[in-house]
Amino acid sequence: MSAPSRLRELRELLHRANRAYYIDNNPIMSDSEFDSLLKELEALEAGHPELDDPNSPTRRVGGEPIDRFRSVAHAVPMLSIDNTYNEADLREWFDRVVRSLSKASLFDVPPAFVADPKIDGVAVSLRYENGNLVHAVTRGDGARGDDVSHAIRTIRCVPLRVSKGAPKLLELRGEAFIPSDEFVRINQDREAKGLELLANARNACAGTLKNLDPKVAASRRLGFVVHGRGEVSPGFAPSHSSLLLRARELGFPISPHATRCSTFEEIVAVIRRFDEKRNELPYATDGMVVRVDDFAQQDALGATSKSPRWIIAYKYPAEQKTTTLLDVEHQVGKSGKITPRAVMEPLPLAGTIVRHATLHNYGQIVKKDIRLGDTIEVMKAGEIIPYVLGVVLGRRPRSARRIKPPQACPVCAGPVEIDPPEAADQPDLETSRSCVNPECPAQMREKLIWFAGRGQMDIEGLGESTIDQIRATSLPASDPQRAELGVPDDCPAIPMDHFADIFSLHRHRDALVTIDRMGERKVEKLLEGIEQAKSRGMARLLAGMGISHVGSSTARQLARLFPNLDALIAAEEWQLRPKTLSKSEAQARGLPADPKDRVETGLGALTAPIVYAYLHSPQAREAFAKLRKAGVDLTSKDYRAPTAAAPDSPFAGKTIVITGTLETFEREDLKERLEALGAKVSGSVSRNTSLVIVGESAGSKLQKARELGIETWDEPRLLKALKNR
Repeated sequence: MSAPSRLRELRELLHRANRAYYIDNNPIMSDSEFDSLLKELEALEAGHPELDDPNSPTRRVGGEPIDRFRSVAHAVPMLSIDNTYNEADLREWFDRVVRSLSKASLFDVPPAFVADPKIDGVAVSLRYENGNLVHAVTRGDGARGDDVSHAIRTIRCVPLRVSKGAPKLLELRGEAFIPSDEFVRINQDREAKGLELLANARNACAGTLKNLDPKVAASRRLGFVVHGRGEVSPGFAPSHSSLLLRARELGFPISPHATRCSTFEEIVAVIRRFDEKRNELPYATDGMVVRVDDFAQQDALGATSKSPRWIIAYKYPAEQKTTTLLDVEHQVGKSGKITPRAVMEPLPLAGTIVRHATLHNYGQIVKKDIRLGDTIEVMKAGEIIPYVLGVVLGRRPRSARRIKPPQACPVCAGPVEIDPPEAADQPDLETSRSCVNPECPAQMREKLIWFAGRGQMDIEGLGESTIDQIRATSLPASDPQRAELGVPDDCPAIPMDHFADIFSLHRHRDALVTIDRMGERKVEKLLEGIEQAKSRGMARLLAGMGISHVGSSTARQLARLFPNLDALIAAEEWQLRPKTLSKSEAQARGLPADPKDRVETGLGALTAPIVYAYLHSPQAREAFAKLRKAGVDLTSKDYRAPTAAAPDSPFAGKTIVITGTLETFEREDLKERLEALGAKVSGSVSRNTSLVIVGESAGSKLQKARELGIETWDEPRLLKALKNR
């Protein structure tokens, strides 16, 4: 069979398998068989890029990140829905609809209604033309929304192609959501990694769709349910209930709880019954949507400027209960953020037993005057994450004690940053409190992964899985995680709790080779990479350590100002800040001579004190001493001595974008070199871009540069310009 034929066959088979599993609940193949066929398809597509199809099943796992969102106009406006919170208001809406339709001589039959669960997710419109998914767009302002097709294509239950029975034009609207068990899994994973927990499933879903990388959506296993229509070819369906049936026949997921009603009493009965079982559903709901079933009747009722008159959402009141606050835990996340979490007397809430709740931040604790021993009101945000609403002051015991925010990190005792700074004197203003010690054990795993990464110390062979394996050697022999990661019972502990420990791994060579998937060759390559990393210089080291407010750009700025770490530490705080240079000083440092550009960059007025405090903390002194002892180079490769006149640079003052793959340079190395010659290197093309350097397989950035008429250079021209510089 030819490659094109096999491609078509595999795509069709996998599309059918997805429908059978996610829609029909009747799998036609095992998971292992599906994965095997998907890998075969991926290999065929890689070998035949000319046969690319945006609706291929391989897009379910996420492709390359997009550069930016595209705004799309809705063919039919996506209006918001009016809400009601009690049965009296719902009755008033019902009577108004019946009266309005009775006045229209076309409608001599009482209207029917459909009551459908209101899923707490993100509204999205799917547009299909000739059976193919063209785009998926958020509501936006109702007239225009963002194209989030890159994320929606990863949702397994959303058909990428509808082959049989679909009209020429089909626009179905529905709700994207994160299933409840998936949301719990995501938060458990984040908690294990020391990350801040996601507050609720709806906001998490919105953030997932707005992430430019589709792999994020693929990893979070979103769901989708159809609940409406946009622009549709004539004759597809005369009513909402028939629309749902036709959509189900075409392979779209619909709610099994949508119920057709004829009277107000039937609507109320459906709403009350659903309230009793909605906590058992696999997704969060906050109400029932009630709408007129017949589309012709909907059109006759029309809409206001904001909402259709033929539909309303009945919102259930959020369940709230009281309990006793026993204690407050101070949790440290990967970024160093310290978050207070309430420990409470257990209570049943929205279908689960709750023992903990978020207190958001220490400023909120002060504003709400929450104290240990208080009777607190608790509710679930989005029916999933519990949080503390406030205090029942009338039940406050005399023994209630004020909650004291940690003045040092509760894990490492390192210095703490309060944001905003003025909250130190006005506690109710505080929005966050963070540990600024990059070696805090609560953050160390993620810090080590970052430190060894390509843009920092660039240690080949020291990725996430290898770091996990090495750190697992310190676990007890009885810990099952050792076996899961391939660490033998007799493998001795290999220290991996500090950046400097990386540079001591050569002492543990014999132990490393016993770990699963390591071996002699891989260990030798790893140790070679570590040895090379010692000479990366001060800028890469500072950027890799994850110091608060010190990224790669800021680290290079400091490295240009100071020749080595000793000089940086010896500097006064004011010397870390930007200063304006004279024309001669600017020329001597290779900076633009234009007055508006004669600023030697440094740290801002707010960040300089924080970085200065860390550099002079006991934790920093110990860290740098260990790194120095390990043989790490602490001198600057970027220092611009005031007396060293820089040659004229064709890149000075230009904003440059690099796209595609270059043969001669690693992307980060070229970025550093161009910045040393006075350029600003950006990640996106705009009208402010001066030059785009183009390598092999350049994509949308090159296209945009051409559209904007921006100058482009290929690699040979770049090499010629860099010669002797």
